[in-house]
Formats: sequence, C-alpha cells, structure tokens
Amino acid sequence: MKFGVLGPLTADLDTATTPASPAQGADRLPSAPKTRQLLALLVLNEGSLVTLNTCVQELWGEDSPRSAVQSLHTRVFRIRQALAALPGIGSTEAAKRVLETHHQGYVLNLSAGCLDVHTLDEQLAQARGARAGDDAREISHALRGALRLWRGATLADVETGMHLQAHVTRLEGIRMTALEQCLDAELRLGMHHQLISELGDLVSRHPTHENLHAQYMLALYRSGRTAHALDVYQGLNRRLVEDLGIEPSHKLRSLQTAVLAEDRTLDVTAPRDLRLSLDLVAGR
Repeated sequence: MKFGVLGPLTADLDTATTPASPAQGADRLPSAPKTRQLLALLVLNEGSLVTLNTCVQELWGEDSPRSAVQSLHTRVFRIRQALAALPGIGSTEAAKRVLETHHQGYVLNLSAGCLDVHTLDEQLAQARGARAGDDAREISHALRGALRLWRGATLADVETGMHLQAHVTRLEGIRMTALEQCLDAELRLGMHHQLISELGDLVSRHPTHENLHAQYMLALYRSGRTAHALDVYQGLNRRLVEDLGIEPSHKLRSLQTAVLAEDRTLDVTAPRDLRLSLDLVAGR
C-alpha cells in the first residue's frame, strides 16, 4: 500500500517509485471532506503520535463543537473501514494495527517507502550528493525525478486547517526550490534553448518571482534574444514597483547591466564562465 500526497490524496497497492495516479486508489479512500482531512493529517505524520487536540484543531480550528471528540472517533472508525477493505490489509484487526489508538491520540504505521514523500526524500538526497560533486547532469536527473512525483498541487483535493497547511506550505516550498535548482543545473549544461518555453510559462504563473525571471532572462540572452530578455526585466520591474512598491534586487539589476553590456560571463563557454554567470543569476 502506498499513499500519495503530492497531488490529490491517493492510496494504491503499488509500492513502486511512481506514485498512484489521481484515478487509482481514489475510490478506496473515504469521500467525506473532514474524514479525508484527518486521514491526510495522519499520513503526513506517519509513525508519530497525532494528539486528539491536534486533530480537533485541524478539523475545526478554535471553534470546535462539543461533539468534536465523538465525531473524531467516528471518522477514525471510517478510516479503519477503508483500510480494512484494502487487499493489502484485509481485516478490521489488521486495520487497527495500521491505525493505532494511543493515549490521547493516534499513530498511523506505514512501512518504509509507502508514502510518495519518502521517494521525494530519496531523490533530494541524490541531488544533494550530486551537488557535493558539482555534477550538474546528475543534479538535473535527480531533481527532475523529484519534480515528476507531483501530480498537481500538494493535497489538491483536501481541505486544510492550520496543521495540514503547514505541511502543504513546506512541501510546495521544497517543490519550488527543487525546480529552481534543477533549472540552474540545466542552464549550466547549456540547455537554454530547451528551457525557454518552460521558463516562459513559469514566469507567467509567478509574475514577481525574481530568480525565475533571472533564469528566463539568461536563457533568452543565450538564445540570441537579447531584446526579449530586457523586456522580461522591464515587465518584472513594472510589476514590482506597481504591486509591491519595490524595485528589483541589486543582483537582478546587475544581470540587466550584464545583458546590456553583452558580458561574456553570461555565455556558456567555459566552466569558470558557467559558474560566474550562474552565480550572478542565483545571487551568490
């Protein structure tokens, strides 16, 4: 059995590296919104005690009804019913061992690798090792593998309270960091032509994200599209000033100056130049 949270909440019997598709396993899980919310909270805290108080806060916030604890017990019962129906568990007693009741809380016991976040951790560890060896190709390979684990926004079909939202924010932050590091490595590999379309889409979805704009500018400049690169800078500058009342960072202004001057350190010509140009983009 494998749970997926990097997208809609899923449960699948396949424990292979690739997580379940949204269609697979969806009908095996409870459909009631708060029951799914509770299950997601237990899944993301697998192996750790989730207290009754935490569960109540997640489902109802600070305005919980008097019946909150009884309602919680009912939802745990529904989750165990769903688990018992899975061929890999197969009985109510086995489901009780998977989702254990402890003093003042619950623990969901999953084996290693039975959560797509476990696979994500493995991919990120590979990327860290590749960065230690300054292997841009392996960094790209590991991080593209990590990014493919997402099937949409984290817990896209689950309501989130204060505790789940913290998990979602953390995982979406990891996703964006992995994406930026992957693009950085691929620019180092001279893949600017291949990245232009992806970067164009990204900056349209993140209109004030400076690093993505810097990477887009660099890809455009290296592809012989200097005027377009400068237009990207001007568009970002206008949005930052009008929407946030700030100007682009010093590092981004330096990149604009380098583009205007056709600074050779922006070109993919030698390892030293590669490092100089990517350091400029990343603000190092």
